[in-house]
Amino acid sequence: MQRFGQTADGELVEKLTISGGGLTASVISWGAALQDLRLEGHPPPLVLGFEGFDDYAAHSPHFGAIAGRYANRIRQGRFAIDGERFQADTNFLGRHLLHGGSAGTGKRVWTVEDHGTDFVRLGYLAGDGEMGFPGALALTCTYRTLDGGRLAIELTGETDAPTLCNLAHHSYFNLDDGGRSPVLDHRLQISADAWLPVDDELIPTGRVVPVEGTPFDFRQPRRIGDGGAQSYDHNFCLSAGRVPLRRVARLEAARSGLAMETWTTEPGIQFYDGARVARDVPGLGGVSYGAHAGLCLEPQIWPDSPNRPYFPQAVLRPGETYRQVTEYRFSAARRAG
Repeated sequence: MQRFGQTADGELVEKLTISGGGLTASVISWGAALQDLRLEGHPPPLVLGFEGFDDYAAHSPHFGAIAGRYANRIRQGRFAIDGERFQADTNFLGRHLLHGGSAGTGKRVWTVEDHGTDFVRLGYLAGDGEMGFPGALALTCTYRTLDGGRLAIELTGETDAPTLCNLAHHSYFNLDDGGRSPVLDHRLQISADAWLPVDDELIPTGRVVPVEGTPFDFRQPRRIGDGGAQSYDHNFCLSAGRVPLRRVARLEAARSGLAMETWTTEPGIQFYDGARVARDVPGLGGVSYGAHAGLCLEPQIWPDSPNRPYFPQAVLRPGETYRQVTEYRFSAARRAG
């Protein structure tokens, strides 16, 4: 464990490095974020990030962070639980909630609770009323490097009052060159028959639309850039609720020969193509990130679900435990033909 930086409020930010199964992962306590990830035999980083903490505080678009306590968006930041209405932080366009608010879990310092050579567990207690959410919410995030090039992420939550809990891991992946070139030539497959259209402020319209015949049909692997002018920052509908761990997506590099499978328990996955990821400061290894330098595959409950009762729901009650398991599995790509 080493010092990575210090917040403006004087909180120490620590960095830990774990390894196993051919992977080496660096995790920082700010946002419980995956700061770097390397695969044996592939020198460039697999994720986007920064070398120092100051750039995370000033420039990070949730690089590697655990977004919450409600990941993605809630229209106007408004929701109700058991008939009681709440107003959360409106940090997106000044009108909507995004990733738990301006100081959500991805922008807080977590506590390192335990660690070993191949795992680290961090905890964070989100206070009652924090960012407008009710209830004190005790969270844990455990990263493990497992045999077969697997990075496992387990997220848990318990509350003392009814609240919302919807967390998402927010790494930006590039399987070719650490972000030097765009990911539009990567090939992507997502096991979803439906997706959520959004309005011009990226809030779901409420419709659940079949992917067939649309640029959102990734049921068979295809080049991301083949969507034409279509940009992707949408939820893909995997199931009606949380289920046992299963494979939901596969990403293949354009040139390096690497592939990544996403396995998760969650009912949705947000595919963001990194169209707005360009930063004014260098990233890992001094690389200048341009548009589409990395992409996100964020397992989650569907966005704006508190306002859509027919979506999978995110209400967590006392005595219940929120538990998400997600794995990113790296290997050499195998293509037919």
